[in-house]
Amino acid sequence: QVQLVESGGGLVQAGGSLRLSCAASGRIFSINAMDWYRQAPGKQRDMVASITRGGSTNYADSVKGRFTISRDNAKNTVYLQMNSLQPEDTAVYYCAADGIAYSRTGLSTTDFRSWGEGTQVTVSS
Repeated sequence: QVQLVESGGGLVQAGGSLRLSCAASGRIFSINAMDWYRQAPGKQRDMVASITRGGSTNYADSVKGRFTISRDNAKNTVYLQMNSLQPEDTAVYYCAADGIAYSRTGLSTTDFRSWGEGTQVTVSS
């Protein structure tokens, strides 16, 4: 229906930066919110940042002032600029999106909530 593919993860030293991208594709009619979550080993998956179609943003307290979420509606893509990375930011980062998708026939629409497969971010001390 709607697929999300993340990219941009990797290994970086503390204090460094990474930029994650997540592109949505498929039978998309419109995308509402796009979010980034992360999950560290042995911990639950937590929301990192979210952005509405209109550009309103929300951040977890732990990343405020360091991470910036943005999106390109024309490309159905969301980004996460991560600065001043710390070892505690190490996790698998997941992209999520919700919106409206066309049915297989294209004759109707349905709500969707999709997740990407995740991209690993490792910050060394």
